[in-house]
Amino acid sequence: MYLIIKLVQKLVATLNSEGSPGQVGMGIALGTIFGLTPLLNLHNLLALALILLLRVTLPAVMLGWFVSVPLGFVLDPLFDWLGQRLLETLVLTPIWTTVTNAPVLALTNLNNSVVLGSLVVWAVAAGPIYLLARWGVSRYRETIYVRLQRTRAYKAVRASKLFNLYRIFRPE
Repeated sequence: MYLIIKLVQKLVATLNSEGSPGQVGMGIALGTIFGLTPLLNLHNLLALALILLLRVTLPAVMLGWFVSVPLGFVLDPLFDWLGQRLLETLVLTPIWTTVTNAPVLALTNLNNSVVLGSLVVWAVAAGPIYLLARWGVSRYRETIYVRLQRTRAYKAVRASKLFNLYRIFRPE
């Protein structure tokens, strides 16, 4: 229950943060790679480097990761099937041989059907995830959040001493 409350708190903080919708969308899109693909692989290290180099919202990365983990488990058979088909394609055999025998590229683990399938699915889905998340954050800020700020309950919570105490001690 605590994790669900923390997730909702992070979601609200991310949606209302000063980060642009593009930063939030990119964070969600990059975070999904950690949930969809097996964690201990070179491509996840590259994604982490991108997250640190680009100005993306870290809570959005965590949100993308958290949401995509159950999806990754559900889609695992599909990833395995897709990866197996790609690995068995005769035209691609020289590529897989080169990747497996290259010193650094072997760390990508692309000879594993689940890794390959999940990486391909993420690569195809990352663009639409980014665009959808960016659009969703923009729409939320333009419509729902503006209406929420006008409600009596929102104004009462913001004016309360408990909320002011929370603002002083909240972790940044």
